[in-house]
Amino acid sequence: MTVATDYYELLGVGRDATDDELKRAYRRLARELHPDANPGDPAAEERFKQVTIAYETLRDPERRQRYDRFGPDAVRGTGAGGGDPFGFGVNLGDIFETFFGGQPGGFGGGRPGARRGSDAEVFLDLTLSEAAFGCQHDLTVTLPVACEACGSSGARAGTSPTTCPECRGAGQVQRVRQSFLGQMVSTSPCPRCQGLGEVIATPCPECRGEGRRTRERSLAVEVPAGVDDGATLRISGAGPAAVRGGIPGDLYVHLRVAAEPGLERSGTDLLATARVSFAQAALGTTVDVPSLEGPCQVVIPAGVQSGAVLRVAGQGVPRLRSRHRGDLLVTVQVETPSKLSKEEEELLRRLAEVRGDAVSPPESGLFSKLRSSFH
Repeated sequence: MTVATDYYELLGVGRDATDDELKRAYRRLARELHPDANPGDPAAEERFKQVTIAYETLRDPERRQRYDRFGPDAVRGTGAGGGDPFGFGVNLGDIFETFFGGQPGGFGGGRPGARRGSDAEVFLDLTLSEAAFGCQHDLTVTLPVACEACGSSGARAGTSPTTCPECRGAGQVQRVRQSFLGQMVSTSPCPRCQGLGEVIATPCPECRGEGRRTRERSLAVEVPAGVDDGATLRISGAGPAAVRGGIPGDLYVHLRVAAEPGLERSGTDLLATARVSFAQAALGTTVDVPSLEGPCQVVIPAGVQSGAVLRVAGQGVPRLRSRHRGDLLVTVQVETPSKLSKEEEELLRRLAEVRGDAVSPPESGLFSKLRSSFH
């Protein structure tokens, strides 16, 4: 067997990948390349073995360090050996128990159980208020559902599936191969019945023997309070129906939260800006700023400085699965007028004189007229 020389490239991760990143990468590749998903495809089976070796090597700190320093030759043959069909210390039973809760159908073990439907993904758009307080959304999806005409059996009404003559109902066939490691026995799904152990002589005309049909259906999605943009909800068993009465897959709902004008979310806090004039900042005032419940009155204390942050407790986003809420953080922005009337300029110069502030002298003459012509 040829093993890729770069395990990181094989898994599609960087050399600084964390344990979680390795696990996610392997889970994705294992589902894609598993022999149950690629019956009769030796190339997929070979690559499946390679990514399993790569993951088992890199998930172990000691073997990973040895691999990083000396390459793949330094980690071959270093495992415990039990259940390892490759001679690389890879126990597929342990890995699949960890990831998928059972033995890989293509590498030993008993007859696989009912086939599971694939998972599906959809997107759901929410407003910031819906994400903050939670809501129920009706979602319309088009997915394979159980065929009512045949009761998911795939057989025409009045008939039923029969035992597969090739695998005799086992759903698997064994192959014996010679390798440099000696004789290897591998188990793969039966190519005739696709691992189901049964064949259909007279397929259902509605679903053509699949036991499922693609239909549009609606379901209510419960969005919990406090979810954020990019969060994903998993609805178990709401995904595509499996072939001929198997277990339905899951539906993953990816949430997209629209921006709210005047508000920005930071965790459970909300950020807003209060723009005030110089006089309001100096003397104090009350202004309205946006919040999840509509305009919120915020007291601007006298003498506030531009950039100061005022906290309104409990006006932020609820914490996920909690009754507590974050805060509304209001940044004060003091706006300096770019143009002044003659009266305003006189008042400000009088104020500067009283406070003893040095200011530029008033512009006059030809220079002032020339400058005014460019405004």
